[in-house]
Amino acid sequence: MVELLLCILIIGGFFLLRAVLATIVFYQLLPKGDRCLNCDAPTLRTESRFWSITMPGARPSWCYECGWHGLLRSGPLTASSAALTSAKVD
Repeated sequence: MVELLLCILIIGGFFLLRAVLATIVFYQLLPKGDRCLNCDAPTLRTESRFWSITMPGARPSWCYECGWHGLLRSGPLTASSAALTSAKVD
């Protein structure tokens, strides 16, 4: 009985470790910033309670040009064209 419990704990531990390591690796693969992966346009941030709780460093985004939606890591944001034109006028 003890051997069965030990076997279940070891196999379960390896399964949990694999899930944690895969999450860390895939999180590091997410690009930083707010640029779309398909068309390189600025994306809009969307609100998702699930992703805010499970991965606070990631931002759910949606591209209004090509319709892509997914996760990006928090990083530098692209300045809007309206802000750039008003900065040039002043």
